[in-house]
Amino acid sequence: MPVSRYNACVTTSLFDLYKIGVGPSSSHTMGPMRAACLFARELETRGVLPHVKRVQAELFGSLALTGMGHATDRAVLLGLSGHEPATIEPSAIEATVTAIRTARRIQLAGKHAVAFEESSDLLFRRDQMLPPDAHTQHPNGMRFSAWDAAGTKLDERTYFSIGGGFITEDGVAETSERPQVLVPFPFHTGEELLAIAHAHELSISALMLENECALMPPNAGRSPVEMVREGIDHIWQTMQDCVQRGMATEGILPGGLNVRRRAHRLAERLREREVNGLRGDPLAPLDWVTVYAMAVNEENAAGGRVVTAPTNGSSGVVPAVAHYYDRFVPGADHEGLLRFFLASAAIGILYKENASISGAEVGCQGEVGVACSMAAGGLAAAMGGTNGQVEHAAEIAMEHNLGMTCDPIGGLVQIPCIERNAMGAAKAVQATRIALNESEAHKVSLDQVIHTMYVTGLDMQSRYKETSLGGLALNIIEC
Repeated sequence: MPVSRYNACVTTSLFDLYKIGVGPSSSHTMGPMRAACLFARELETRGVLPHVKRVQAELFGSLALTGMGHATDRAVLLGLSGHEPATIEPSAIEATVTAIRTARRIQLAGKHAVAFEESSDLLFRRDQMLPPDAHTQHPNGMRFSAWDAAGTKLDERTYFSIGGGFITEDGVAETSERPQVLVPFPFHTGEELLAIAHAHELSISALMLENECALMPPNAGRSPVEMVREGIDHIWQTMQDCVQRGMATEGILPGGLNVRRRAHRLAERLREREVNGLRGDPLAPLDWVTVYAMAVNEENAAGGRVVTAPTNGSSGVVPAVAHYYDRFVPGADHEGLLRFFLASAAIGILYKENASISGAEVGCQGEVGVACSMAAGGLAAAMGGTNGQVEHAAEIAMEHNLGMTCDPIGGLVQIPCIERNAMGAAKAVQATRIALNESEAHKVSLDQVIHTMYVTGLDMQSRYKETSLGGLALNIIEC
């Protein structure tokens, strides 16, 4: 039945799910960097920054167990120095971290210098899953403390990195990363989304556009529609730039596994086949999907500029499928790409608000699985599918990612993560094709599969959830 317009607040936006940042991990790099930066800036806001003599950061659970492989240590140093993932230049990271370590001093919030000894001021609590006295239950916990010269504690804050670069403070209700505003078409489940869209004769992408326009801040020079479209175009351009860098770059990925970049070589082989007229392979577009996904995730593993989609570990799926649509689907156009991102975000919101997008909480089904579901729904929308087909494509995609573990070797977002994104992108394309060729109702709803994913993740043993204590991480120690 129809719902009244402007009767509820939204908690997640397209621009929350698609964040521009740096690799290798949204939960273990971007989240801790943002939390550390927030802590340092709030010291200044509360007027105690000039009195700080010492700061300490403690990492717990998955952050402690796989933090070194995910560059969490570097992220904390950068964040305490006042840097944000969205604005820091990737090429400046190495020099900034080296300068801090060499001087053994850190400029808190970029303004107040204090001594910083990593051996005592940055602690990996590998034997503790949660900070002491924490109210929030999530494996990605961190605690920041500050003292004055007399040893009096000036402040202490506990944060959790809950996936996709999102952070929450312990004991503080999670809120959107933008001011809460009323939106025209609030939805909380897939069933509500379909019912509201049907009642107002809107496509899912058109409904999302209305909501995103309501979230835009006033701007005298541009309309909300223009700002949303420009924001999506910026996300898409950042993804394209990332793919191009990934395909152009050769070498060995950092971290010690000596994993060789493959996207460049694979792209060269495909181009050679095209030049030589070998275009008869009907599955060649899927080879390009593999290249696009791997290019992004190799850039992510190297600490480059990426877009969370919805996380860094799954950042290759959505851009690979968007490239597939743009290059290989007849009739593809700019409006189709806008539909792709708007509809995919609607799907992502359902997972974010009803389940999890954190590999440390529910395994890789919450990262690559969710990205696959988002990409499938987005592709169905871009190709002119009905709202029911968009929902069906998203459901199919997740149904065949259920139970997927997160077991990165050495805590690095490389094996199996890079190839897993390529497989997730291919699954998304196939899920869309199945859905678009169906006209009858399907048995399993998107809401049901989202709930199943979440329950499955909670049932999963912790060693299979981004701890590097099980699966491939345990059984294949060296590559």
